[in-house]
Amino acid sequence: MRKLRLGVDVGGTFTDVVAIDAQSREVVARVKVPTTHAAAAGVAAGIVDGIARLFSDGTIDPAEVSFIAHSTTQATNALLEGDVAQVGVLGLLNGLGPLARMQMRFGRLQLAPGLPFEPKFAFASVRDRKSIETAVGALKQSGTEVLAATEAFSVDRPQGENDAVAIASQAGLFATSGHDVSTMYGLRARTRTAAINAAILPKMVRTARMTAGAVREAAIDSPLMVMRSDGGVMDAREMERRPILTLLSGPAAGVAGALLHENVTDGIFIEVGGTSSDCSAIRAGMPQMRPARVGGHRTMLRTLDVRTLGIAGGSLMRANDGKIVDVGPRSAHIAGLSYACFLDPSAIDGAQFEAFRPSAHDSGDYVALRGGDGTHIAVTPTCAANFLGYVPASAFAYGNSESAGKALAILGAHFGTSAETVAREMLDIASAKVIATIEELIADYELDRHAVVVVGGGGGAAALIPYAAKKTGLDFRLARDAEVISPIGVALALVREVVERTLVDPSPDDILRIRREAQDAVVAAGASPEGVETVVEIDTQRNIVRATASGATELAETAAHGTLDEDARLAAAARLMRAAVADVRAVARTPGLTVYESGAMLRVLDRGGVGRLTLRDGTVRVTAAGCAAEDLRTAIEDATAFGDVGRAMPNLYVLHGARIADYSGLLSAEQAVALAEEELGGREPDAPVLIITSRRPA
Repeated sequence: MRKLRLGVDVGGTFTDVVAIDAQSREVVARVKVPTTHAAAAGVAAGIVDGIARLFSDGTIDPAEVSFIAHSTTQATNALLEGDVAQVGVLGLLNGLGPLARMQMRFGRLQLAPGLPFEPKFAFASVRDRKSIETAVGALKQSGTEVLAATEAFSVDRPQGENDAVAIASQAGLFATSGHDVSTMYGLRARTRTAAINAAILPKMVRTARMTAGAVREAAIDSPLMVMRSDGGVMDAREMERRPILTLLSGPAAGVAGALLHENVTDGIFIEVGGTSSDCSAIRAGMPQMRPARVGGHRTMLRTLDVRTLGIAGGSLMRANDGKIVDVGPRSAHIAGLSYACFLDPSAIDGAQFEAFRPSAHDSGDYVALRGGDGTHIAVTPTCAANFLGYVPASAFAYGNSESAGKALAILGAHFGTSAETVAREMLDIASAKVIATIEELIADYELDRHAVVVVGGGGGAAALIPYAAKKTGLDFRLARDAEVISPIGVALALVREVVERTLVDPSPDDILRIRREAQDAVVAAGASPEGVETVVEIDTQRNIVRATASGATELAETAAHGTLDEDARLAAAARLMRAAVADVRAVARTPGLTVYESGAMLRVLDRGGVGRLTLRDGTVRVTAAGCAAEDLRTAIEDATAFGDVGRAMPNLYVLHGARIADYSGLLSAEQAVALAEEELGGREPDAPVLIITSRRPA
């Protein structure tokens, strides 16, 4: 029986559901339904409807489903719209006195303009159960719906917070705690993060339970997973404890699609919708992260660095004094208008220029056409790109260029110019916003312009990406199945857990302990132990050790990606390296991975031809598990750079079997050797191991 992976992406307008063959990674079915923001069950109703429709024609058997996950906009929307529960913060005092009390209290947060978030506060001795019960009762009496328990140093001793959560639950309250949302020191930021987590908890729990119930009713045996803001997934039951981890879940889905469906290793991924575009950077096969801020305040949540622009395929033109002044942020979707290029040319006959307000809060300089029947018609970047020939016939955004040309000609007559000039002005203004963000991401993450490719996803990708990329001179491509790249990313995502600790000068034993903790956590979350990969990073400026563990679920692990023969893998490597097959050669391999070289570029591909790693000016050392530790020390010494500020550890990867261990974020050879010895501990002494290094400036 074939194995299928189901992905559901909840967008602002539509909810998309896809089924992907787990072996070929081809999309075998797709469904689009309206997102049900206004339904009593919220967006969960749309998820349920989409899953039901996917199975309705009988071509997919629920027994074939090995994995199911969904993204959600509910956490983000709840904060943006102020749709949050009343939170009570219970500060647990453990003898640290006024300083701890002061750190656990914070002022009003502005979630959005005019939408304040102001928890209630109470304090109790962590050693006095009666005191805690009294404080919980007082908070409940004052209108608290959700309790957030917080205590200094609870990351080391969480029992006090756990006891308070249990007492609150017995009192009929939802409850969460500081150590639930972060394992980092920093009482004020951890308390604030816990309070925000509490604010969205009831709504998210209701959504999770309704969706999980629908999955059970559909006779799907696989547990329901939910997209996290870092591009991984977690069990829906875990979302009931930490819903804050789903902030930016929607944009994260698109980035996951770029990584897992498009195999982007170095590039800028831009998901273009109808109203907005999400831009993110991918470097060495890793999405880039940053701390999340809510209401202008730092939280202890790390999310993908996704930069959202108010420009997209459906953005409306704005004009003043007889000239085009802007495009966006309001879109045809929000205004309820049809795109000119998606209408029959006859619908444009007799239409006239008209300035209007898409909503009562908008300025009156937005531009549309008023048709002969009185309806408004939008002239969008999608119309301009179709008219100028930038949209391939296979693209979701492909429309009628004749209709677009007639609409643009009407605008051209109003502005005293040609249809082509209007189209180019629209795309120049729209693409300038995209180009500025592309350049910003390249600079912020020091991306190599020669290796960067701009990848467009989303239904509106063809409207903006070809034109913008041409103006920058960067290589670009439109993603396969671009219009459903987000649900594809959800379907292919891995279970992920992150463990962070505040440590000064961590020892190899400290790093091993944190690595094991992350691995145990991701296995507990549903990942197959055999497939778990863990990356350890050390932030010396903030004294943070971070271990990120990822792996496939047990059911999905049995439906691994298929295997290509050597010629097909070589051809795949050439495509990824943008080189002729004759200029690419295999230089080393393990049973599950092959290293290819072309010029100064190294690429690592798995047996299915999926790019796993890219590196410039790298060195490959072939060894075996039994002598890898000594060879690793030598490789590190040879690739270490020395400068005025000391020595810089190289980029460092150890390949064995089908696994890549990334030790690039470590500070010393001792730390790398300790991790490698544990990683290779179960291997036969003669098992092949590859060590790849590249210098970093000191």
